[in-house]
Amino acid sequence: MDGSGANNAITRHDFEQRRNALAALQRHLLAQEAEFTALREEIQRFIDRYVGQLAPLYMELDALQSQLHRTTSELAEGLRRSGIDARIPRAPKATDIAPLPRLPAGAPQPSEPPGGVIELGPPPLKTLYRRAAKRLHPDLAADERSRREREQQMMAANQAYAHGDRAELERLLLAAGEDPVKVRGGNADAIRHWLIRSEFAAQGRLRVVQAHLALLNLHPMRELGHAIVRAEARGLDPLDVMASRLRSQIAERRQQVYIGQRLQPESDLARQFLHELERRADGYPIH
Repeated sequence: MDGSGANNAITRHDFEQRRNALAALQRHLLAQEAEFTALREEIQRFIDRYVGQLAPLYMELDALQSQLHRTTSELAEGLRRSGIDARIPRAPKATDIAPLPRLPAGAPQPSEPPGGVIELGPPPLKTLYRRAAKRLHPDLAADERSRREREQQMMAANQAYAHGDRAELERLLLAAGEDPVKVRGGNADAIRHWLIRSEFAAQGRLRVVQAHLALLNLHPMRELGHAIVRAEARGLDPLDVMASRLRSQIAERRQQVYIGQRLQPESDLARQFLHELERRADGYPIH
């Protein structure tokens, strides 16, 4: 709709149909927002549980990874000083959990014009002029400055009436605070514009909510949480298994750090040590 022309007139029946459709859309939007909130809370509960059980182990492992990186970097630099082509190992990445998306606050919905569709014809030009005279008369001014402003406005109203300029009289009245229905007649335009703005706002918000809901559904901690719940339903304890594996990695890293810190950087043992780390796919390449 472009808001102009007789074809855009809205009947009471059309209004009720579109208002009901808008209400259904808004209910669906609220349901989607509630689904997002419930799913986010579910994933957050699992993350809290996961972090509470495994975070200390991950922190310890990350610290050892950093120590091992410093040690292997020093060994690689020593080998390079000896003429051996050794690449500096890549720095390890700290264990991290991707943040959960947050739903941005929505803008307030446009206010519905009161009274539904008001079928009232526009008042005659003479009636508009009389209302303008009552609204803008200089005798109603509170001070001299206001009187001068009202005199200018009243002159504009007189000229508009004399030239049959309805648009200018409407502008003056609306600027003075007159009820739009009393100025332009029925509120079909206001109703139609409200419907368009409300539908657009609800549809736009729905797209935002559904996009954030899709991000939640794709979050790696959601699938991990579901996998763990399924395993626990079969009597397994996957988080305990994960903790055991982390402890094994921690013990291995401790040993690697211990050995690496005691090697001479230019020695053949250092070269063998780095080759062994590479062979075990720990990300420390050496040539």
